[in-house]
Amino acid sequence: MANGSRQAAWEFFGAELKRRREDAGFTQVDLGTRVFVSGGYIGQFEQAIRKPQLDVAQRIDDALQTDGIFERMWRKLIKDQTYTEYFAHAAELERLATEICEYAPAVIPGLLQTREYAQAMFLAGNPFAADEYIEELIKGRMERTRVLKDATRPVYWVVLHETALRVPVGGPAVMAHQLDHIAAMARERKVLLQVLPFSAGAHPAMGKMMWLMEFEDAPPTVYTEGVFSGSLLDEPALVKRIRASYDHIRAAALSSEASLPLIESAAEDYRRCASST
Repeated sequence: MANGSRQAAWEFFGAELKRRREDAGFTQVDLGTRVFVSGGYIGQFEQAIRKPQLDVAQRIDDALQTDGIFERMWRKLIKDQTYTEYFAHAAELERLATEICEYAPAVIPGLLQTREYAQAMFLAGNPFAADEYIEELIKGRMERTRVLKDATRPVYWVVLHETALRVPVGGPAVMAHQLDHIAAMARERKVLLQVLPFSAGAHPAMGKMMWLMEFEDAPPTVYTEGVFSGSLLDEPALVKRIRASYDHIRAAALSSEASLPLIESAAEDYRRCASST
């Protein structure tokens, strides 16, 4: 399903939700109370600004007695979308965020990846996949990077562990280009970039990626990812603890001024390696 068609389908989901809600005599706040979200969230679902998670769609069906229609529409839309089910909702929220803070313990974050780096990552994770499938994954990844090119792009603060600079994903030439790219993004002030060096030693949440998102009219949300799984967390106490861990990592990292020469030096090392082979 093309992006435009998918958006139209979500708009239909929202219009149908509004019609059924009004037929039941509920305000947005009334329905939100019954499905454990705010009335503002219901309004965003109806305007196709925000997409509900599966459990919310199921509770809407229960509250409105709609015999599973919203769950079925949700499953159809998720099945046809660009991203895996566990990441799809995070990708939607990414477009709404006013600030994104990310810690990347091992690889360059998706929003900063070049096409060649993304291709190498997808091929490593899907060694038997058809070229067409890999190409679809790359297109989805590159589509995500457009959020940093928009005039209304979020504030984006990234801490990279030095591991992400040193693992030669795709080979020396790919890594040189990738590190040149993120250095350019930092110089253009599209991202605030820090490196957590090996010398920092142990730290909170060691080896665990963190992705914190702030919104203008919704509570902060954290996305974490494991092997073929991901979780969105918005429980306030838990988000507060994760934010504290991120702040500790950020404090232990090199400053952005000191990080940039390290990235550029690593790029030059890869460039020399590529030219010697």
